[in-house]
Amino acid sequence: MTNTNSIRSIAVIGTGVIGASWTSLFLARGLQVVATDVAPNAEASLRKFVETAWPALERLGLSPAASQSNLRFTADLAEAVTGANLVQENGPERIDFKRKLYGQLDELLSPDAIIASSSSGLTMSEIQSGAALHPDRCIIAHPFNPPHLIPLVEIVGGAKTSEETIRRALEFYASIGQRPVRLNKEMPGHVANRLQAALGREVYYLVTEGVVSAADVDTALCWGPGLRWGIMGNMMLNHLGGGHGGIEHFFQQFTAPTTAWWKTLGSPVLTPEVQKKLIDSVHAEIGSRTIEELEAERDDILLGLLELRSRRAQMVAPGEIAAE
Repeated sequence: MTNTNSIRSIAVIGTGVIGASWTSLFLARGLQVVATDVAPNAEASLRKFVETAWPALERLGLSPAASQSNLRFTADLAEAVTGANLVQENGPERIDFKRKLYGQLDELLSPDAIIASSSSGLTMSEIQSGAALHPDRCIIAHPFNPPHLIPLVEIVGGAKTSEETIRRALEFYASIGQRPVRLNKEMPGHVANRLQAALGREVYYLVTEGVVSAADVDTALCWGPGLRWGIMGNMMLNHLGGGHGGIEHFFQQFTAPTTAWWKTLGSPVLTPEVQKKLIDSVHAEIGSRTIEELEAERDDILLGLLELRSRRAQMVAPGEIAAE
């Protein structure tokens, strides 16, 4: 098997928002990238995205070999994947499309090349059934949008994925600065989207029940638990919430009230009427601000948090970083 350090040539299939963001990240890490997409004006749109994303990547720190000139584009799939060590696939969420594509890739690529899907809605066991020759090298590598800024990538194999492939994938994404997490079993929506869905369900319930407005529920999240979640995850925060007694004391103190709250959580049905109520409340929160203004605000604050976390990581021992 090829080792992680030899993964230097990446093929990106599909250059929409996720594919373009992956491309930007790979280029910033000094990798050679060949991108392919059959959509009209795909190359121009991709290069514009990379150029726009580059100042943020410079702010976070480029690898010595980073260069936008390391990007090639072709509409020909076979040409795009020639010599690739890893394929980052970002195609439509249609199982028939992906099975056919993985059959093509399986025949075109060398046996040790990893095929990684960004899919958030399909399982690798479904997808890899199209790869008759080497299904063992197929994985899900699901990012969080946009992957050039958000480091999370969820790694999960299918029924026929090898442990070696999972190990190599975990090492590769970590080597380019991502924070990979391994899922030990396949779940619809993986992990992060399931967490978002659980929270979103209660947010929608509280707004549609008139408990709170969209603006106030967003304030409650981003100025309350959201601030803490940008530093530590739920389980570590529970440990701190138990004081000197840690997680053990937390469960002693909060099991009863927490499980009581669970019984009252809502399950809203997103009918057109409910959606309109949510939409109207969101637009009241937005006011006159544009999507571009909101994105700029999000990304600027996010970059500040990433820089702060990076400085913190450089100050502590590796064992302490892993315990965050």
